[in-house]
Amino acid sequence: MIDELTHYFSSPSNREVVLESLGQHIYLALVPLVLGALLAVPAGRFAQRVPKVRGVLLGSANILYTIPSLALFVIIPALIGTGATASINVVIALTIYNAALLARPVMEGLDSVPEHIVTAATALGYRSRRRFFAVEVPLALPVLSTSLRVASVSNVSLVSVGALIGIGGLGRLFTDGFQRDYLTPILIGVVLTLLLAMAGDLLIVALRRLCTPWQRATSGGR
Repeated sequence: MIDELTHYFSSPSNREVVLESLGQHIYLALVPLVLGALLAVPAGRFAQRVPKVRGVLLGSANILYTIPSLALFVIIPALIGTGATASINVVIALTIYNAALLARPVMEGLDSVPEHIVTAATALGYRSRRRFFAVEVPLALPVLSTSLRVASVSNVSLVSVGALIGIGGLGRLFTDGFQRDYLTPILIGVVLTLLLAMAGDLLIVALRRLCTPWQRATSGGR
């Protein structure tokens, strides 16, 4: 197998394909995660403060998350008029999934903020917006980061599905390998997908630890 890998990477065109596919995969997995979080935070905040909206948002999120990814990749171009193989289709589809997945933990994370801390921040002069970003969101991060890790790994996996309809990413290595009955690109695609998922997960954990120093203090620096 080492010889097969060495032979595969000895070709400049193969190296270019792998690097290009990896770059596309990172882009298609990362951008929807950021956009989904940016949509979920205000939506979750609004639903947390308006009980009537809470049930509607949770029900809608559950329904959206049950739509098969491949079906969504096919439906979106028909709705917005993009080409069938445009990468924006995957970005929109995964943004919808991420927003649906993160809406509930945003609400639960904000619910977990002790009321006396919110009251104390208000007494110290924090207005609503400043209190939300400076106090409530940081305290909700431990709950939210857990779902961000799930969404990150899910994105890395779902991007590969896009290769079935001709959209890039590491899934391109899978389809190429299956079409040519060639195991090496499939193996490279699997390994890089796993490494990418692990890297994304570790990055989110590191960011959470960086943004929640009080948790390290209470756990003895572990």
